[in-house]
Amino acid sequence: MKSVDCSHVPESLDAPTPSSDGCTNCVALGRSDWVHLRLCQECGNVGCCDSSPLRHATAHFHDARHPLMRSFERREDWWWCYVEEVMFLVDGAPAAPSHSDQARILQDVQ
Repeated sequence: MKSVDCSHVPESLDAPTPSSDGCTNCVALGRSDWVHLRLCQECGNVGCCDSSPLRHATAHFHDARHPLMRSFERREDWWWCYVEEVMFLVDGAPAAPSHSDQARILQDVQ
């Protein structure tokens, strides 16, 4: 995968604080049957991918109009722009957070 210029990439590449360790909407519904998780780069909403039954990450884009998300999976640093429909890497971006990192942080706090 190549680095691609996307007009929606912000100047600050800091990842927002994730809203949850799992798909926020699925958890609210009592579900945990997501396949992979995605992190909204604007507000930190965690949603399930389009291979998941309820596709909450894409629904979040349609509702909130936040164009960028990143994988919320360990060792995956790719981004997706819903508006330009392009998957890409961002040079100089910090490593993507993941739900397993978030779970570890939450355990350390307790």
